[in-house]
Amino acid sequence: MKLFGYFRSSTSYRLRIALNLKGLDYENIPVDLRTSEQKGAAFTSRNPFGSVPMLEADGRDRAQSMALLEWLEEAYPDPPLLPAGLEDRYTCRELTYAVATEIHAVNNLPVLKYLQDPLGHSQEDVDLWYRHWLARTLDPVEKRLAQLSTGDFLFDRPGLFEVVLLPQIYNARKFAYDLGDKPHLTRIEDACLALDAFRRAYPDNQKDSPDFKGD
Repeated sequence: MKLFGYFRSSTSYRLRIALNLKGLDYENIPVDLRTSEQKGAAFTSRNPFGSVPMLEADGRDRAQSMALLEWLEEAYPDPPLLPAGLEDRYTCRELTYAVATEIHAVNNLPVLKYLQDPLGHSQEDVDLWYRHWLARTLDPVEKRLAQLSTGDFLFDRPGLFEVVLLPQIYNARKFAYDLGDKPHLTRIEDACLALDAFRRAYPDNQKDSPDFKGD
């Protein structure tokens, strides 16, 4: 497998976590979003969406992170990203898709760039926008977690929810969003970052990160 992504892309981060949790070997191939490499002809000839991540697997180029996560779950079901019970699977999807659709859709890089050019908003305006949409979803997610009386993870081990959550928590910290009133979310974050699968996926631990200190 080859994973084409960018170290700070939250959707690429999702895929790295999921691949690591499932114990799958993959080659991580950087695509530089700063130079719009993903929009170049060489890349879009393989992925017309012009976005990362793209996973080359089983002779096919696959795009769109949530579809990729579903494909991984079906193609490599053990260990699972979803819990066994019907209601637990619903709970996992409820929280996962809240984060994936309500936060990422309005806070992804093309949207933030469009706010500045051509709409002319300042970086301060963009940061305010970002934190607004974080609060709009993370507040009810935190309340749902409190209702569920969760432990270190949503269920007994990290799964689809944690795969999608951790990149958004990383982004929240990057945009100076105050997580002080989110004890359930930060507890889950701490438990995840203690695991090798999450540490290896962390943006600063990718070779295309300027903060990379590995081999």
